[in-house]
Amino acid sequence: MSVLSVRPEAAIARSRAGVWHRLVRRPASVVSLAILVLLVLLAVFGPLLFGSPDAIDVPARYAAASFSHPLGTDELGRDLLSRIAVGGRVSLAIGLAATAIAMVLGTVWGAVAAARRGWLDEILMRIGDAFLAIPMILFALIVVAAFGGDALTLALVIGLLMAPLTARIARATVLGEISTEYVRGLRAVGASEPRILFREILPNTTPALMAQASLNMATALMVEASLSFLGLGVQPPTASWGTLLQQGYTKLFESISYPLVPALVVVIAIAAFNTVGNGLQRILIGDDRD
Repeated sequence: MSVLSVRPEAAIARSRAGVWHRLVRRPASVVSLAILVLLVLLAVFGPLLFGSPDAIDVPARYAAASFSHPLGTDELGRDLLSRIAVGGRVSLAIGLAATAIAMVLGTVWGAVAAARRGWLDEILMRIGDAFLAIPMILFALIVVAAFGGDALTLALVIGLLMAPLTARIARATVLGEISTEYVRGLRAVGASEPRILFREILPNTTPALMAQASLNMATALMVEASLSFLGLGVQPPTASWGTLLQQGYTKLFESISYPLVPALVVVIAIAAFNTVGNGLQRILIGDDRD
C-alpha cells in the first residue's frame, strides 16, 4: 500500500474545503467575515476616501456627524473616521504580527512536544503552564512598563504571551493526527520523523490552527487596546484604536462620540474574530449549530 493511498492529497483538500463551506453556511460567521473585510478595507483606503487624518480644522472641533465628517471630529477638528482608519492600520498590524509570532512559536512548540513525548513533552508543557498561570494583561503590563510600548515591542510581547496556549492547541491537534492510519503508513515506508511532522501532519492541522489564530487575533487586539488605553501601549501622535479610545475618554464631556466610536470598533472587531474562531472550533468538533 502506497503512502498516497493512505492519505490522498485530494482527500485532504476536500476536507479543508469542507470546513470552509460549512463555515460560510453559518450566518454569524458570514457576518463576522464581512465585518472583518470591511475593517481591513477601511484601514487601507479610509484616509483616501475621508481625507487626511492629520488635517486640523479648529473651528470644526467636536463637530457632530455630517456628510463631510461621517463620525464627527476630535479636539483639533480632525476627521474621526479617518483617524479610526489610520488607527486600524496600527492595531491590526500589531494584532497580525503578534498572531504570527504566537502561531509560529506555539505550533513548533506544541508539535515538538507531541512528537517527542516523554521528558521533553513534560518540560515544554510545564513551561507553558507556568506562563498560563499568570494573567496575560498583568504580565504584559510588567514587560511593557520595563521595555517600552512601541508597536514592535507590543507585537513581540503579546505574541510571546499567546504562544503557550497556541502550543497546547497544536499539541492536542498533532497528537490526534499521529494516531491516524496515514502516519503509520508513512512510518512503514521509512519516512523520517521530521518529514512526517512538518510536511505531512502540520499541513493537516490547518483548520484547527486557523481557528486558534482567529482567537489569538481577538486577544491581541484586546491587549493592545487595554495597554494603549492605560498609556503603556502605542504613544501619540501615533494613533491606534486604543490610543483614540484613551484620548476620547479624556474628552468625554465635550463629545460622547469621540470615545464611543473607537470603543465600538474595538468591541466589534474582537467579537468578529471570536465568532469566526468559535465557528471553526464548533465545525471541527462536529457541532453545526449556529
